[in-house]
Amino acid sequence: MKRRDGLLLAVFYAVVGVLQMVVFALSSYNVMPPHVGVLAVLSFIAAYGLLRARKWAVWLVIILFFPQLVFGAISLNAGVVLYKIIPEFTVLLIDIALGVFIVLTFISFVYIAARRKTF
Repeated sequence: MKRRDGLLLAVFYAVVGVLQMVVFALSSYNVMPPHVGVLAVLSFIAAYGLLRARKWAVWLVIILFFPQLVFGAISLNAGVVLYKIIPEFTVLLIDIALGVFIVLTFISFVYIAARRKTF
């Protein structure tokens, strides 16, 4: 890969996919619905497309932004409510990680959308 930005975005989406698969595997079906697994698989596909510089990967990242944002916002809301009930350091770290995830997802969306013709 010649472009460093594509590599960074591919690594970001691969890490997001791995983390979502871990969350999905560690959660019971009542807590985490199966769409989290679908988001993880789509993140892996987006990472592959960005790594190989495929044109469809740009559109997949743009489309994937909205469900990822909703997933992050709902999870962050649940974490904030849980932290108010049970103030633990672990819950605070998860909330911070979800906030970083939302910010990085937004940055990658804006970057890809702005450079979709040259990417």
